[in-house]
Amino acid sequence: MTTQQLITQIHKKQSFLCIGLDVDLNKIPKHLLNEEDPIFAFNKAIIDATHQLCVAYKPNTAFYEAYGIKGWQALEKTINYLNEKYPEIYTIADAKRGDIGNTSTMYAKAFFDDLGFDSVTIAPYMGKDSVEPFLAFKDKHTILLALTSNQGAFDFQTKIVDGVELYKQVLETSKSWTNSENLMYVVGATKAEYLGDIRKIIPDSFLLVPGVGAQGGNLQEVCKYGMNDSVGLLINSSRGIIYASQDDNFAEAAAKKAKELQLQMAVELS
Repeated sequence: MTTQQLITQIHKKQSFLCIGLDVDLNKIPKHLLNEEDPIFAFNKAIIDATHQLCVAYKPNTAFYEAYGIKGWQALEKTINYLNEKYPEIYTIADAKRGDIGNTSTMYAKAFFDDLGFDSVTIAPYMGKDSVEPFLAFKDKHTILLALTSNQGAFDFQTKIVDGVELYKQVLETSKSWTNSENLMYVVGATKAEYLGDIRKIIPDSFLLVPGVGAQGGNLQEVCKYGMNDSVGLLINSSRGIIYASQDDNFAEAAAKKAKELQLQMAVELS
């Protein structure tokens, strides 16, 4: 999916909501455990109930890998279902990969060619030659971890090296990489006060912003400092939406939570 196609969907749906599909079998409604594939059954119900309210879904691959081959098959079924039934939806493999060049190429093929995701999250620590293999894929996006929402972000990301915070150096350096126009960046919603400085470095890029909802991030603050002329934001909510209820009406409850965020986003877009 191209960036322009994503922007078109944002304006059409009046939403820049991304829903995280982080499936924990201990948290899904108990009756689904009787299904042949409980993970896919849960995802399918959530997707069918919320697809008109969001523009993206983001499965965190750890929640699938933890269940072995059955979990990986559930992930494959989920992405195939999205691509076949809702091809207008933008898909993010939240895998946080990144390795030496030839290994990165294989990771990229796995997520882009085999599974058919539109984008994948990448750790920048190993630098240019670990990221550029992902950037080489046409109409695919590489979402670089820039400033994350966890407490450990302060261990390295905000440290000052040669007078400049490390995350700012990552942002600036990444702009020089081949096909850098295919980059997006992860910036946590709990770091909203940093967004002004981030936009000075990457004014035109899309930001994937986790942390709204369960982690306490504020949507209005993120929009105030992070929105650009093309919107430039994908706001992710996972637990606050998908685990809104454990009853039989769990999908409807998820849709209600998604609708609340979508309405707030429509105000910001107006």
